[in-house]
Amino acid sequence: MKILPVLDILSKKVVRGVAGQRECYRPIISRLTASDEPLQVARSIRLAFGLQRLYLADLDAILHQSPNWEIYRDLIAADFELLVDAGVRHAADARKLHQFDPRIGIVVGLETCRSPTDLLEIVTLFGNVTFSLDLKSGVPSVPSSGTGWSSQTGEIIQQAANAHVQSILVLDLADVGMGTGGSTDLICQFIRRQYPGLDLITGGGVRGREDLQRFSLLGVNSVLVASLLHDGNLGHEEVHSW
Repeated sequence: MKILPVLDILSKKVVRGVAGQRECYRPIISRLTASDEPLQVARSIRLAFGLQRLYLADLDAILHQSPNWEIYRDLIAADFELLVDAGVRHAADARKLHQFDPRIGIVVGLETCRSPTDLLEIVTLFGNVTFSLDLKSGVPSVPSSGTGWSSQTGEIIQQAANAHVQSILVLDLADVGMGTGGSTDLICQFIRRQYPGLDLITGGGVRGREDLQRFSLLGVNSVLVASLLHDGNLGHEEVHSW
């Protein structure tokens, strides 16, 4: 199992997530760095933990359709590997990311993707994208303008599998930054049992080693973490012990 650091970007700064209440997000305060600039925060994570691969939630793109292209460019130039949620709604959005740099891992989130048909088109065009099953207190965040999505979690997972998705992220925004330990266990169990070949990512509210061990036993491939790193609750050896 791999640890995948998260950069939540809002107004071009790294911010701390608070239960998905984006109006409450504020620039990050970290033990690793005094900066909230994305490149400096990323470098501080690499220096402390030796981690090169990052999950970047571009809230400027998700909320305002204004991707932070210069931040992506700076991070890639500094040899970071990026998995980016930039609010992809349809194939044209995914194409912009791919054309900007084909090395960017494209995340297609339920909260923005218009339909399962759009997801299938994106996967067909660009291959191994990650589908983000976005939840809020256990309820799927189906976009208000979306068509064809089920309202049931298990059926949405089936729709993603039918679109030939090879990687799925299960994230309940109510957990983010709240130290809940995460609430996606049952969904992860379901995915691992029904779709054993899927690359499985989860996270949100991870408190420490015990939560990581639990996710490892569930068969999770990667865990998203942010506060755990910035608050000094995980050491270098623990990051690489999975």
